[in-house]
Amino acid sequence: MSSAPGGSLDRVLSIEIARVTERAAVAAALLRGRGDEKAADQAAVDAMRGELARLPIQGTIVIGEGERDEAPMLFIGEKVGTGEGPQVDIALDPLEGTTVCAKNLPNSLTVIAVAAKGSLLNAPDVYMEKIAIGPGYPDGIVSLRQSASENLNALASAKGVPIGEITACILDRPRHAKLIAEIRDCGASIRLIGDGDVAGVIHTTDSESTGIDIYMGIGGAPEGVLAAAALRCTGGQMEGRLQLNTNQKRARAEAMGVVDPYRIYRLDDLAFGDVIFAATGVTDGNLLDGVRFYGNRIETHTLVMRSSSRTVRDVRARHYDRRKFGL
Repeated sequence: MSSAPGGSLDRVLSIEIARVTERAAVAAALLRGRGDEKAADQAAVDAMRGELARLPIQGTIVIGEGERDEAPMLFIGEKVGTGEGPQVDIALDPLEGTTVCAKNLPNSLTVIAVAAKGSLLNAPDVYMEKIAIGPGYPDGIVSLRQSASENLNALASAKGVPIGEITACILDRPRHAKLIAEIRDCGASIRLIGDGDVAGVIHTTDSESTGIDIYMGIGGAPEGVLAAAALRCTGGQMEGRLQLNTNQKRARAEAMGVVDPYRIYRLDDLAFGDVIFAATGVTDGNLLDGVRFYGNRIETHTLVMRSSSRTVRDVRARHYDRRKFGL
């Protein structure tokens, strides 16, 4: 398997990376609702690492698990794959929403993006202010340079609906109190989520199904790159700005090549070229069903997206060989 001219990826990888997220999702789902975040995360990490080792790629992880919570990591710079095939960058989150999984709440996912080498921003493990919408709108209609009310009014106008029919997805954090008040004051509604801002951004790609029109607020920068990879596959829009509010964070960012600490990154700055993205549901959610266990099979639900073809595949798999999951 080789990379085609222009850095495009072999389409076979679209199916191969689905196996990676499926394996991690099943491992995490076995620990749903047990209240042990680290155990669920570790199970997903181990399963994902094992499956990545089988991929016919020369892969380098450029976005791994964050260090803020001392989580078990697939670490930045780790080499994965068989060592044969295309050179690729990998961004991943073996368990998006560890708390969500531990409490068996909606929208816990396993997530991965694969792109041609050099195509994903090597983001420092800091926070990022984000704004994102799905496809079908004029370019630049929302921006971090505008206030929340300006963005929401512009989006409502472009969608042709009253602002009261616009719903913003935001992480439920004290830091968002002012943003939440501004959104409510201008008449829009809010969907608060406890965890999982990759899922929150992905939900904007199908607002008719999820009821979410726009994602706003501050979350992890690594998760921002993963979310951008998904949006690149569907034609959505996104901007991000790193939150470098301490000397330590600025130094970490400079070490990773960040020159302008105030730069606003657009979608193509975060993820460009040919990108393949996959997410498998661990718990039930707006876009994906969680893993189902039956006596003779395991069922998984996965979205696989590719930017070069603008294809989104909805994969509902029945796994009758439970032994491949160690069961």
